[in-house]
Amino acid sequence: MMSDNTKQLSTDKTAKIAASDDKSLESGDDTAQIQSSDDLALNALSKASKTDFDKELDESNQLAETLTALQNLIEKNATSLANIGDELKQKRESLRSVFDNDTELSEAAEEAEAQKTKVKERRTKIQTSPQALSLKTEISNLNEEKKEIEESLSDYLINYHSLTNSTSFDTSDGDQWEFKIKARIKPRKKK
Repeated sequence: MMSDNTKQLSTDKTAKIAASDDKSLESGDDTAQIQSSDDLALNALSKASKTDFDKELDESNQLAETLTALQNLIEKNATSLANIGDELKQKRESLRSVFDNDTELSEAAEEAEAQKTKVKERRTKIQTSPQALSLKTEISNLNEEKKEIEESLSDYLINYHSLTNSTSFDTSDGDQWEFKIKARIKPRKKK
């Protein structure tokens, strides 16, 4: 039979075990705490869930605060940008108005337009004058003569080059004159 002291000691240990179902075995404690595997899993899950839930809640709150701050910055900058755009529009219109309402500038622009018209009229009159028409004709004739001489000279230089394989020729006064052979394609003749 068990003595009263032994019964008391056994009851005390059982009470401690029942009261502290979440404590694990400590070194030096010879009493084994017995929990079912379901109890252990639920206990671990509740501890982990509270910790994970608290972390997720903190992260979610921090993300919400960050997004709110970012939205406030975006709204502030967008509003500032819109205000500056409106102010720029007003200032540009004011500047345009300053130029449009300046009488000296308007008079100068009218004078410039009148001078431009005068210059155009005078240029037309000069181009139709007998002296200008005569000079235009002479210029046209000289251009035609120049073109004919260039073509002939080109043919002569090509022949000279094919005979001498040289890109220079001696002049009658003892100098040398260099030239380049340049081939040009002529447009096709239409059939």
